[in-house]
Amino acid sequence: MKIGELSRLTGVSIRSLRYYEKQGLIASVRLTNGYRDFSPLTEETVKTIKLYLNLGLTTEQIAGFLNCVLQNKEAFCTEVMPIYNQKLEEIERQIIELNQIRANLLDRMAYVRLEGGANNR
Repeated sequence: MKIGELSRLTGVSIRSLRYYEKQGLIASVRLTNGYRDFSPLTEETVKTIKLYLNLGLTTEQIAGFLNCVLQNKEAFCTEVMPIYNQKLEEIERQIIELNQIRANLLDRMAYVRLEGGANNR
């Protein structure tokens, strides 16, 4: 299938598909006219890539276990767990940081309200 059809079937832009190919996540063969020709199986691969990108993983991380996941099942790919753990730790740190920012904003808002009220007396 041509890249435009793959894009339409997966909802992934042609630009992203070219990037995935450059990263080695998907492969095509070149036709005599220079067009890319993707296997029908590439559609499932791209959908799998989308799933992992939506989990916040990078294409580099995905490349480390994609073949295993496509050939087996996620539960049988030991390469996945360290990446999941790393991502979860990153999210936990972000949550702590966001909670600190939230607390600081609430403190500033309370201060502004207090000072604003004091100036009106």
